[in-house]
Amino acid sequence: MYAPCPAPLRRALDSDGNPVITTSGLTKVYQSRGREVTALDGVDLHVREGEVYGVIGQSGAGKSSLIRCVNLLERPTTGTVSVDGTDLTALAGRGRRASKELREARSRIGMVFQHFNLLSARTVQGNIELPLEILGVSGRERSRKALELLDLVGLADKAKAYPGQLSGGQKQRVGIARALAGDPKVLLSDEATSALDPETTRSILQLLRDLNRQLGLTVLLITHEMDVVKSVCDSAALMKNGRVIESGTVSELLATPGSELAGELFPVTGAATGPDRTVVDVTFHGEAAAQPVISQLSRTYNIDISILGAAMDTVAGRQIGRMRIELPGRYEDNVVPVGFLREQGLQVDIVDAEEDAGIDAELDSEIAALVKDGAK
Repeated sequence: MYAPCPAPLRRALDSDGNPVITTSGLTKVYQSRGREVTALDGVDLHVREGEVYGVIGQSGAGKSSLIRCVNLLERPTTGTVSVDGTDLTALAGRGRRASKELREARSRIGMVFQHFNLLSARTVQGNIELPLEILGVSGRERSRKALELLDLVGLADKAKAYPGQLSGGQKQRVGIARALAGDPKVLLSDEATSALDPETTRSILQLLRDLNRQLGLTVLLITHEMDVVKSVCDSAALMKNGRVIESGTVSELLATPGSELAGELFPVTGAATGPDRTVVDVTFHGEAAAQPVISQLSRTYNIDISILGAAMDTVAGRQIGRMRIELPGRYEDNVVPVGFLREQGLQVDIVDAEEDAGIDAELDSEIAALVKDGAK
Protein backbone atom coordinates (compact mmCIF):
# COMPACT_ATOMS: atom_id res chain seq x y z
CA MET A 1 0.00 0.00 0.00
CA TYR A 2 1.21 3.49 -0.75
CA ALA A 3 2.46 5.46 2.22
CA PRO A 4 0.14 8.38 3.02
CA CYS A 5 1.34 11.71 1.69
CA PRO A 6 2.25 14.12 4.49
CA ALA A 7 1.64 17.29 2.50
CA PRO A 8 -1.67 19.06 3.24
CA LEU A 9 -4.17 19.93 0.54
CA ARG A 10 -3.80 23.53 -0.57
CA ARG A 11 -6.47 25.22 -2.67
CA ALA A 12 -5.24 28.46 -4.13
CA LEU A 13 -8.71 29.55 -5.16
CA ASP A 14 -12.19 28.43 -4.16
CA SER A 15 -14.11 29.07 -7.36
CA ASP A 16 -17.68 30.32 -7.52
CA GLY A 17 -18.04 28.63 -10.94
CA ASN A 18 -20.48 25.77 -11.44
CA PRO A 19 -18.73 22.43 -10.89
CA VAL A 20 -19.29 19.98 -13.76
CA ILE A 21 -17.02 17.22 -12.43
CA THR A 22 -16.91 16.58 -8.69
CA THR A 23 -15.25 13.76 -6.81
CA SER A 24 -15.67 13.46 -3.06
CA GLY A 25 -13.60 11.22 -0.80
CA LEU A 26 -12.66 9.08 -3.80
CA THR A 27 -10.58 5.99 -3.02
CA LYS A 28 -9.52 3.09 -5.21
CA VAL A 29 -7.84 0.03 -3.71
CA TYR A 30 -6.53 -2.78 -5.91
CA GLN A 31 -5.72 -6.33 -4.83
CA SER A 32 -2.28 -7.37 -6.04
CA ARG A 33 -0.62 -10.66 -5.11
CA GLY A 34 -2.42 -10.91 -1.85
CA ARG A 35 -1.88 -7.31 -0.75
CA GLU A 36 -3.78 -4.06 -1.08
CA VAL A 37 -2.49 -1.21 -3.22
CA THR A 38 -4.13 2.17 -2.70
CA ALA A 39 -4.16 4.05 -6.01
CA LEU A 40 -6.50 6.84 -4.85
CA ASP A 41 -6.63 8.05 -1.26
CA GLY A 42 -9.52 10.41 -0.53
CA VAL A 43 -9.43 12.55 -3.69
CA ASP A 44 -11.64 15.66 -3.75
CA LEU A 45 -11.75 17.37 -7.15
CA HIS A 46 -13.90 20.21 -8.46
CA VAL A 47 -13.74 21.03 -12.18
CA ARG A 48 -15.65 24.13 -13.21
CA GLU A 49 -17.87 24.40 -16.26
CA GLY A 50 -16.01 25.42 -19.42
CA GLU A 51 -12.46 25.16 -18.09
CA VAL A 52 -9.47 23.04 -19.08
CA TYR A 53 -8.33 21.30 -15.90
CA GLY A 54 -5.01 19.48 -15.77
CA VAL A 55 -4.08 16.76 -13.28
CA ILE A 56 -0.32 16.34 -13.16
CA GLY A 57 1.93 13.89 -11.40
CA GLN A 58 4.61 11.29 -11.93
CA SER A 59 3.98 7.64 -12.78
CA GLY A 60 2.19 5.91 -9.91
CA ALA A 61 0.64 9.13 -8.60
CA GLY A 62 -2.89 7.84 -9.33
CA LYS A 63 -3.74 9.99 -12.35
CA SER A 64 -4.94 7.20 -14.64
CA SER A 65 -6.99 5.60 -11.86
CA LEU A 66 -8.61 8.97 -11.21
CA ILE A 67 -9.69 9.65 -14.78
CA ARG A 68 -10.97 6.07 -15.20
CA CYS A 69 -12.99 6.47 -12.01
CA VAL A 70 -14.50 9.73 -13.28
CA ASN A 71 -16.39 7.84 -16.01
CA LEU A 72 -16.57 4.68 -13.90
CA LEU A 73 -14.50 2.53 -16.24
CA GLU A 74 -12.98 1.72 -12.86
CA ARG A 75 -15.43 1.56 -9.97
CA PRO A 76 -14.25 3.48 -6.90
CA THR A 77 -13.78 1.55 -3.70
CA THR A 78 -15.41 4.39 -1.75
CA GLY A 79 -16.47 7.96 -2.48
CA THR A 80 -18.69 9.57 -5.10
CA VAL A 81 -18.32 10.89 -8.64
CA SER A 82 -20.74 13.43 -10.12
CA VAL A 83 -20.64 14.61 -13.74
CA ASP A 84 -22.98 17.35 -14.95
CA GLY A 85 -25.18 16.97 -11.90
CA THR A 86 -25.50 13.17 -12.13
CA ASP A 87 -24.10 10.95 -9.39
CA LEU A 88 -22.48 8.21 -11.49
CA THR A 89 -21.61 6.07 -8.49
CA ALA A 90 -25.31 5.84 -7.63
CA LEU A 91 -25.99 4.46 -11.12
CA ALA A 92 -23.27 1.81 -11.01
CA GLY A 93 -25.33 -0.94 -9.41
CA ARG A 94 -23.79 -3.96 -7.74
CA GLY A 95 -23.01 -6.22 -10.70
CA ARG A 96 -19.94 -5.98 -12.92
CA ARG A 97 -22.04 -4.98 -15.92
CA ALA A 98 -22.84 -1.29 -16.18
CA SER A 99 -26.49 -0.36 -15.77
CA LYS A 100 -28.46 1.15 -18.63
CA GLU A 101 -28.58 4.48 -16.78
CA LEU A 102 -24.80 4.48 -16.34
CA ARG A 103 -24.23 3.68 -20.02
CA GLU A 104 -26.48 6.58 -20.99
CA ALA A 105 -24.61 8.93 -18.63
CA ARG A 106 -21.27 7.76 -20.06
CA SER A 107 -22.43 8.59 -23.58
CA ARG A 108 -22.29 12.25 -22.57
CA ILE A 109 -18.62 11.93 -21.53
CA GLY A 110 -16.00 11.86 -24.28
CA MET A 111 -12.73 9.97 -23.74
CA VAL A 112 -9.43 10.44 -25.59
CA PHE A 113 -6.83 7.73 -25.04
CA GLN A 114 -3.04 7.80 -25.12
CA HIS A 115 -2.69 5.08 -27.76
CA PHE A 116 -5.62 6.14 -30.00
CA ASN A 117 -7.45 2.74 -29.83
CA LEU A 118 -8.63 2.97 -33.44
CA LEU A 119 -9.94 -0.09 -35.29
CA SER A 120 -7.48 -0.84 -38.10
CA ALA A 121 -10.09 -2.56 -40.28
CA ARG A 122 -12.36 0.50 -40.28
CA THR A 123 -11.87 3.71 -42.20
CA VAL A 124 -11.40 6.98 -40.36
CA GLN A 125 -15.08 7.78 -40.92
CA GLY A 126 -16.05 4.29 -39.74
CA ASN A 127 -14.09 4.73 -36.50
CA ILE A 128 -15.90 7.96 -35.74
CA GLU A 129 -19.29 6.42 -36.56
CA LEU A 130 -18.75 3.48 -34.18
CA PRO A 131 -20.10 5.12 -30.98
CA LEU A 132 -23.05 6.46 -32.99
CA GLU A 133 -23.82 2.93 -34.18
CA ILE A 134 -23.84 1.76 -30.57
CA LEU A 135 -26.25 4.58 -29.73
CA GLY A 136 -28.56 3.46 -32.56
CA VAL A 137 -28.15 6.54 -34.76
CA SER A 138 -29.28 6.08 -38.37
CA GLY A 139 -26.71 5.56 -41.14
CA ARG A 140 -27.31 8.89 -42.87
CA GLU A 141 -27.09 10.82 -39.61
CA ARG A 142 -23.95 8.91 -38.61
CA SER A 143 -22.27 9.82 -41.88
CA ARG A 144 -23.26 13.47 -41.61
CA LYS A 145 -22.01 13.73 -38.04
CA ALA A 146 -18.70 11.96 -38.76
CA LEU A 147 -17.89 14.20 -41.72
CA GLU A 148 -18.79 17.27 -39.68
CA LEU A 149 -16.42 16.19 -36.89
CA LEU A 150 -13.62 15.39 -39.32
CA ASP A 151 -13.88 18.91 -40.67
CA LEU A 152 -13.81 20.25 -37.10
CA VAL A 153 -10.51 18.47 -36.32
CA GLY A 154 -8.91 19.37 -39.66
CA LEU A 155 -9.13 15.96 -41.37
CA ALA A 156 -11.96 16.47 -43.85
CA ASP A 157 -9.89 14.84 -46.62
CA LYS A 158 -9.12 11.65 -44.63
CA ALA A 159 -12.60 10.16 -44.31
CA LYS A 160 -11.84 7.12 -46.51
CA ALA A 161 -8.29 6.56 -45.22
CA TYR A 162 -7.39 3.79 -42.77
CA PRO A 163 -5.57 4.32 -39.46
CA GLY A 164 -2.42 2.67 -40.83
CA GLN A 165 -2.15 5.47 -43.40
CA LEU A 166 -2.16 8.25 -40.79
CA SER A 167 0.53 9.90 -38.69
CA GLY A 168 0.38 9.79 -34.90
CA GLY A 169 -1.05 13.29 -34.71
CA GLN A 170 -3.71 12.49 -37.30
CA LYS A 171 -4.70 9.33 -35.41
CA GLN A 172 -5.14 11.37 -32.24
CA ARG A 173 -7.31 13.87 -34.11
CA VAL A 174 -9.51 10.97 -35.21
CA GLY A 175 -9.62 9.83 -31.57
CA ILE A 176 -10.74 13.29 -30.51
CA ALA A 177 -13.40 13.41 -33.25
CA ARG A 178 -14.70 9.99 -32.13
CA ALA A 179 -14.85 11.22 -28.52
CA LEU A 180 -17.03 14.13 -29.67
CA ALA A 181 -19.50 11.96 -31.61
CA GLY A 182 -22.04 11.84 -28.78
CA ASP A 183 -22.01 15.63 -28.28
CA PRO A 184 -20.47 15.34 -24.80
CA LYS A 185 -20.38 18.16 -22.32
CA VAL A 186 -17.19 16.76 -20.76
CA LEU A 187 -14.05 15.54 -22.50
CA LEU A 188 -11.53 13.35 -20.64
CA SER A 189 -7.99 13.13 -21.98
CA ASP A 190 -5.76 10.30 -20.73
CA GLU A 191 -2.16 11.32 -21.55
CA ALA A 192 -3.35 12.15 -25.08
CA THR A 193 -0.06 13.76 -26.14
CA SER A 194 2.56 11.64 -24.39
CA ALA A 195 3.18 9.45 -27.48
CA LEU A 196 3.59 12.43 -29.82
CA ASP A 197 6.53 14.59 -30.83
CA PRO A 198 6.73 18.16 -29.45
CA GLU A 199 5.37 19.92 -32.55
CA THR A 200 2.45 17.52 -32.88
CA THR A 201 1.80 17.83 -29.15
CA ARG A 202 1.45 21.60 -29.52
CA SER A 203 -1.04 21.20 -32.37
CA ILE A 204 -3.17 18.70 -30.42
CA LEU A 205 -3.17 20.91 -27.33
CA GLN A 206 -4.22 23.87 -29.44
CA LEU A 207 -7.03 21.75 -30.91
CA LEU A 208 -8.24 20.85 -27.41
CA ARG A 209 -8.20 24.52 -26.41
CA ASP A 210 -10.07 25.51 -29.59
CA LEU A 211 -12.72 22.84 -28.96
CA ASN A 212 -13.00 24.01 -25.37
CA ARG A 213 -13.78 27.53 -26.57
CA GLN A 214 -15.89 26.73 -29.64
CA LEU A 215 -18.06 24.00 -28.10
CA GLY A 216 -18.03 25.11 -24.47
CA LEU A 217 -16.45 21.77 -23.52
CA THR A 218 -15.17 21.13 -20.04
CA VAL A 219 -11.86 19.30 -20.46
CA LEU A 220 -10.19 17.18 -17.78
CA LEU A 221 -6.76 15.99 -18.84
CA ILE A 222 -4.08 14.05 -17.06
CA THR A 223 -0.42 14.40 -17.87
CA HIS A 224 3.10 14.15 -16.50
CA GLU A 225 4.29 17.02 -18.70
CA MET A 226 4.48 20.49 -17.15
CA ASP A 227 4.40 22.11 -20.60
CA VAL A 228 0.89 20.75 -21.11
CA VAL A 229 -0.33 22.56 -18.00
CA LYS A 230 1.39 25.78 -19.05
CA SER A 231 0.04 25.60 -22.60
CA VAL A 232 -3.68 25.03 -22.15
CA CYS A 233 -4.82 24.62 -18.55
CA ASP A 234 -6.93 27.15 -16.66
CA SER A 235 -6.68 25.14 -13.43
CA ALA A 236 -4.52 22.29 -12.22
CA ALA A 237 -4.04 19.75 -9.46
CA LEU A 238 -0.81 18.10 -8.37
CA MET A 239 -1.06 14.44 -7.35
CA LYS A 240 1.35 12.39 -5.25
CA ASN A 241 0.85 8.92 -3.82
CA GLY A 242 -2.82 8.85 -4.72
CA ARG A 243 -3.68 12.21 -3.18
CA VAL A 244 -4.28 15.73 -4.49
CA ILE A 245 -1.84 17.91 -2.58
CA GLU A 246 -2.46 21.20 -4.44
CA SER A 247 -5.26 22.50 -6.64
CA GLY A 248 -6.53 25.79 -8.00
CA THR A 249 -6.23 28.08 -11.00
CA VAL A 250 -2.75 28.12 -12.51
CA SER A 251 -2.30 31.85 -11.97
CA GLU A 252 -3.39 31.64 -8.33
CA LEU A 253 -1.16 28.63 -7.66
CA LEU A 254 1.78 30.62 -8.96
CA ALA A 255 0.98 33.30 -6.39
CA THR A 256 0.60 30.79 -3.53
CA PRO A 257 3.62 30.89 -1.18
CA GLY A 258 5.48 27.59 -1.13
CA SER A 259 3.48 26.07 -3.99
CA GLU A 260 5.14 22.87 -5.24
CA LEU A 261 3.32 23.09 -8.54
CA ALA A 262 4.55 26.65 -9.12
CA GLY A 263 8.10 25.50 -8.41
CA GLU A 264 7.79 22.67 -10.93
CA LEU A 265 6.08 24.79 -13.59
CA PHE A 266 8.76 27.47 -13.33
CA PRO A 267 11.86 25.90 -11.74
CA VAL A 268 14.55 28.29 -10.59
CA THR A 269 17.72 27.30 -8.78
CA GLY A 270 20.74 28.94 -7.24
CA ALA A 271 22.26 29.20 -3.78
CA ALA A 272 23.62 32.17 -1.85
CA THR A 273 27.20 33.03 -2.77
CA GLY A 274 28.08 33.86 0.82
CA PRO A 275 26.76 33.87 4.41
CA ASP A 276 25.75 37.54 4.35
CA ARG A 277 23.38 37.26 1.41
CA THR A 278 19.59 37.10 1.06
CA VAL A 279 18.15 34.87 -1.67
CA VAL A 280 14.64 35.71 -2.84
CA ASP A 281 12.23 34.03 -5.28
CA VAL A 282 10.06 36.56 -7.11
CA THR A 283 6.95 35.55 -9.09
CA PHE A 284 5.81 37.91 -11.85
CA HIS A 285 2.34 37.77 -13.36
CA GLY A 286 -0.18 40.19 -14.81
CA GLU A 287 1.01 43.71 -15.57
CA ALA A 288 4.01 43.33 -13.27
CA ALA A 289 5.58 40.82 -15.70
CA ALA A 290 6.21 43.64 -18.19
CA GLN A 291 7.66 46.14 -15.70
CA PRO A 292 11.42 46.65 -15.05
CA VAL A 293 10.92 46.05 -11.33
CA ILE A 294 14.36 44.60 -10.56
CA SER A 295 16.21 47.52 -12.17
CA GLN A 296 13.92 49.95 -10.33
CA LEU A 297 14.76 48.20 -7.07
CA SER A 298 18.48 48.45 -7.76
CA ARG A 299 18.31 52.17 -8.59
CA THR A 300 15.93 53.08 -5.76
CA TYR A 301 17.99 51.50 -3.00
CA ASN A 302 21.42 51.69 -4.68
CA ILE A 303 22.12 47.97 -4.24
CA ASP A 304 23.75 45.38 -6.48
CA ILE A 305 21.41 42.54 -7.36
CA SER A 306 22.53 39.18 -8.72
CA ILE A 307 20.14 37.09 -10.81
CA LEU A 308 20.71 33.42 -9.94
CA GLY A 309 18.03 31.95 -12.20
CA ALA A 310 14.89 32.81 -14.12
CA ALA A 311 12.02 31.15 -16.00
CA MET A 312 9.38 32.94 -18.06
CA ASP A 313 6.52 31.64 -20.22
CA THR A 314 3.00 32.40 -21.38
CA VAL A 315 0.19 30.77 -19.40
CA ALA A 316 -3.40 31.18 -20.57
CA GLY A 317 -2.33 34.13 -22.71
CA ARG A 318 -0.53 35.92 -19.85
CA GLN A 319 3.17 36.37 -19.27
CA ILE A 320 4.15 34.64 -16.03
CA GLY A 321 7.59 33.96 -14.65
CA ARG A 322 9.78 33.41 -11.61
CA MET A 323 13.20 34.78 -10.81
CA ARG A 324 15.67 33.96 -8.08
CA ILE A 325 17.76 36.96 -7.04
CA GLU A 326 20.42 37.58 -4.42
CA LEU A 327 20.55 40.75 -2.32
CA PRO A 328 23.63 41.87 -0.36
CA GLY A 329 23.27 41.55 3.42
CA ARG A 330 21.14 39.42 5.71
CA TYR A 331 17.37 39.46 5.68
CA GLU A 332 17.10 42.09 8.39
CA ASP A 333 19.13 44.41 6.14
CA ASN A 334 16.71 43.87 3.25
CA VAL A 335 13.24 44.15 4.78
CA VAL A 336 12.52 47.41 2.96
CA PRO A 337 13.73 46.24 -0.51
CA VAL A 338 11.64 43.09 -0.05
CA GLY A 339 8.69 45.26 0.93
CA PHE A 340 9.24 47.34 -2.22
CA LEU A 341 8.89 44.21 -4.36
CA ARG A 342 5.68 43.24 -2.62
CA GLU A 343 4.30 46.74 -3.09
CA GLN A 344 4.71 46.24 -6.85
CA GLY A 345 2.25 43.34 -6.70
CA LEU A 346 4.87 40.59 -6.81
CA GLN A 347 4.87 37.31 -4.90
CA VAL A 348 8.09 37.23 -2.85
CA ASP A 349 9.40 34.14 -1.04
CA ILE A 350 12.57 34.23 1.06
CA VAL A 351 14.67 31.14 0.33
CA ASP A 352 15.89 29.22 3.40
CA ALA A 353 15.40 32.21 5.63
CA GLU A 354 11.81 32.16 6.87
CA GLU A 355 12.58 30.76 10.31
CA ASP A 356 15.47 33.13 11.06
CA ALA A 357 13.66 36.12 9.69
CA GLY A 358 10.49 35.58 11.73
CA ILE A 359 8.28 36.75 8.89
CA ASP A 360 4.66 37.35 9.87
CA ALA A 361 1.72 39.45 8.80
CA GLU A 362 2.48 42.24 11.30
CA LEU A 363 6.04 42.68 10.01
CA ASP A 364 4.84 42.70 6.40
CA SER A 365 2.38 45.44 7.31
CA GLU A 366 5.14 47.53 8.91
CA ILE A 367 7.36 47.07 5.83
CA ALA A 368 4.54 48.17 3.53
CA ALA A 369 4.03 51.30 5.63
CA LEU A 370 7.74 52.12 5.43
CA VAL A 371 7.78 51.75 1.66
CA LYS A 372 4.73 53.97 1.29
CA ASP A 373 6.49 56.63 3.36
CA GLY A 374 9.44 56.53 0.99
CA ALA A 375 11.81 54.80 3.48
CA LYS A 376 15.27 53.97 2.13
